[in-house]
Parts: sequence; C-alpha cells; structure tokens
Amino acid sequence: MLTPAHFARSVMAVPPLARTPAGGLDAAENEKLIRHLEAGGVSLLLYGGNATLDEYEPLLEMLAAAAAPQTLVVPSAGPTFGLMMHHARAIRRHRFPTVMVLPQQGITTSAGVATGIRRFVEAAGVPALLYIKHDGFIEPADAARLCRDGLVSAIKYATVRPDPAHDPSLRELVTLVDPATIISGIGEQPAIVHMRDFGLGGFTTGCGCVAPRLSQALLAAITRRDWAEAERVRRIFEPLEDLRNAISPIRVLHEAVAAAGIAATGPLQPLLDDVEAEHRPAIAAAARALLAAQEAA
Repeated sequence: MLTPAHFARSVMAVPPLARTPAGGLDAAENEKLIRHLEAGGVSLLLYGGNATLDEYEPLLEMLAAAAAPQTLVVPSAGPTFGLMMHHARAIRRHRFPTVMVLPQQGITTSAGVATGIRRFVEAAGVPALLYIKHDGFIEPADAARLCRDGLVSAIKYATVRPDPAHDPSLRELVTLVDPATIISGIGEQPAIVHMRDFGLGGFTTGCGCVAPRLSQALLAAITRRDWAEAERVRRIFEPLEDLRNAISPIRVLHEAVAAAGIAATGPLQPLLDDVEAEHRPAIAAAARALLAAQEAA
C-alpha cells in the first residue's frame, strides 16, 4: 500500500522508459536507470502512459522484475475509459499496490471521472493514484469522496500555476483531503512551496532521474524545514528544468538521461518524437552539469 510514510522517505521519480533502437522494451537499459535511482536513495518509481496494448503486460513484468524488493513501482492506466478497463484486467494479475490513472482532457466531466475511477478500482482490485493536472478534470469535492471511500491511495497534484503559492483549487483540496496523502507533481521547482505552504506529503521528480541524491537532499531539507538549504538545492535543478519547460518535459528528460550516460533511452514512441537536434547540446550540457553537481555534493 502506498502511504505518506513512503513520501516522507523518498521522492517519487518518474523515469523515462528505455527502448531499443528498433523501439522495443529494453530491459537492460531500464534496469540501469532503476539501479541509478536506487543507488541515489529513491524507492518510489512512477511510470506514465508509455506502452502499447501489446506491451502493457510485458512492461508490468519487466518493471516488477527490475526493481529491488524495497522499491515500490507504480504503473499507470488509461487515459481513456476503454484503456483503463483493459489495463485493469492486466493489473489484477500482478501485485502492484496502486496504479495511477492518467488524466484525459477535453471530453470529461468531474462526476464522470469519479465514476470511471470507481469502476477502474473495482476491476483492478487496487486503489488508484489520482492524477490532477488540469482545472475541471475532477473537483476537490469529488476527489475527497473517492478518498473517503478508500478508492484512492494518494493524489498527484500537477496543475501548473504562474505562482504556485496562489492556488485556490489546491487550497480547497487540502481542506477536504489529508495533505500528507497529496504529492506535488511538478518536480523540484514548486516542491518547497507545495510542501511548506500547503502541507503536501512529498514531490515527484523528473530531473531526479539524473541526480537522485540531490532530489533526496531537497526532500530532506524541506522535511527539516531548512528553507535556505532547500532553495540552494532547488536552484541546481533550474537549468535542466528550464529546458524542459521551454521545449517539452517528457522529450527533454528522455534525452537528458541518455546524454548524461545513465542509460540509453532509445527512441520516443508516437505521438511524440525525439527532441530536435538543435536542442541536444544544451540538454546534454545541463544534464551533465546536474550529474556533476550531485557528484560534487
């Protein structure tokens, strides 16, 4: 079971999925990345929607085999209702403690999302990690009802604001749901504000896939309320995070992990494509500088 105790001791890394040059799942390179994260103290791994239907169950088997016993792996399902239910049948055959339901945008209602989550949990036999990424996807009151009914293990809150300190929706959510069960879902940059000002239980990291010990150091500084040290560590992540925000969070991280020499991530799958050649030198420089900063710490 995913609990606030997990968030207190580990950031939740969101690793890219490594593929062979031909596009298949690369077990060896994914294991390299997992070992890098585990060596940095990370014991929570969250995988997004990056597998085809035929690959989904082999992916579950690969991740379960690659992770160390103390590492908790959370796969994802969805985002469409049909995919959610297809994935639920596969999830039931495995032993993952929770599954993140990917958010669908544009053709949903809050009540409909809540019903979909309920049906997914019934079919999968495990609680859902609820992912809130956009206003209107699910209202705080509907999310709170799912939590009260034991259908949600935790909430990943990732709605981007110009100022993360001014977030009326998150402010309402933390009055209805135990904030220790909500995790900041936008990486290192808003983590201090979300944990200090809203009481959230932890944060997810993409750039921590390059520098997991630094991401863990940020979590530790926030936990002991050493705000100056937390801000110092947060700024180390800024160059790579700025590139992710300017170009594409997923595409840049996929490139950065490979450019830092951590694992060969291979090609991205449609409907994405690999980052443009003109961006690669800057991404490589930022990724290597981040890894070097970890080694120097």
